[in-house]
Amino acid sequence: MSELWQRFATGSWLTRERLQVYSLLMGGICVAGMIGWVALSDGLIDRNGKPLGTDFSSFYAAGSLVLEGKASAAYDLGIHYARQQQLFGTATPYYAWPYPPFFLFIAAPLAVLPYWLALVVWQAASFAFYLTVIGTILRRARAGAAAWVWLAPAAVFPAVFVNLGHGQNGFLTAGLFGAALCALRARPILAGILFAMLAYKPQFAVVIPLALLADGRWRTIVSAILAVAALAAATTLAFGLEIWPAFAASTEAFRKLLLEQGEVGFEKMQSAFAAIRMWGGSLSLAYGVQTALSLTVIASTMWAWRRCEDFDVKAAVLVLATLLASPHTLDYDLMLLGPAIAFMVSAGYNHGFRRYEVSLLAGAWVTPLLARSVAGAVAIPLGLLVTLALLALALRRAIDASATATEDHREIAQV
Repeated sequence: MSELWQRFATGSWLTRERLQVYSLLMGGICVAGMIGWVALSDGLIDRNGKPLGTDFSSFYAAGSLVLEGKASAAYDLGIHYARQQQLFGTATPYYAWPYPPFFLFIAAPLAVLPYWLALVVWQAASFAFYLTVIGTILRRARAGAAAWVWLAPAAVFPAVFVNLGHGQNGFLTAGLFGAALCALRARPILAGILFAMLAYKPQFAVVIPLALLADGRWRTIVSAILAVAALAAATTLAFGLEIWPAFAASTEAFRKLLLEQGEVGFEKMQSAFAAIRMWGGSLSLAYGVQTALSLTVIASTMWAWRRCEDFDVKAAVLVLATLLASPHTLDYDLMLLGPAIAFMVSAGYNHGFRRYEVSLLAGAWVTPLLARSVAGAVAIPLGLLVTLALLALALRRAIDASATATEDHREIAQV
């Protein structure tokens, strides 16, 4: 038993061969399940009476309204639902459109295509972007025989299949976030533009600017502000000034419906807020716990970005803190664990892995497959707990790196 525990602690159990075999086995099972699900569907409707790609039906319906010159109608719940019923049948459930008007620039062109083709194009293009970014993050760890070891675990990361099932934007979110961080040091203006393109996820906008501020990344901050302003101007020109009050009016309804009442299912949400509500806690308690956690991770992230000199660690801290700081984090948003794990692996290859790191990273890799079912069965918020554990792991590295840098500076000063 002691030998097994030692292998778990050191991570020696996860050899390259096992990493490949486990990844391919997981991918094979998930791909076979998805093929079977599509094969058993009735046209565009799956066995549960839902459109294939579920949430993507919301994107497509909103885009089709834009093409008819009715962009603001996408934020009218009745009109939006009627369009979904028109496209997929009167028995289809309602899938919300809570996104800021920026995202209509993606939804509208996709709605030009037939639904099945739009879904394939959307998922394939954003998936390729995500994979490219993961490979870029791991570029220094891809030397020699390890050059392509990353590809299988990145491609069949279980969150990939969660995102595919929903037809969601997790690939794009993970890709933009990771690409912005990759560009930050050498191309700060580009990084700001990429961060600005995440504006369709406003719930993830809390930690990023504060981390950049703590690190003095002024060029990135200014370019992000200007890029968001340009997006807002382009949106107004394209869809009319009335799009903004329509969006603002819808946000209150969606906050109550999706977040507070949990119509999406608290077991699907991966936040402290959702955990408290899942356990029967009141709204005020849920908001209080979420606020306390958000403030804690924000302060920790700002400290790490100010004091830590290991950029891979700082990047991982920011991605994980962004997930934890939002009350509205869903299981497909766990795609962000992909770049977080990649940055931690890069840090490990460059500076060595600590005890339990490899095993915890492997556990985090499989978590998106289990998070919803575990929460639904035994009310354990696995996604939240694993994200917290990863953040603690990254912060431990940041503390060690900061202490090492401080000691080096003292030795130089003494010389």
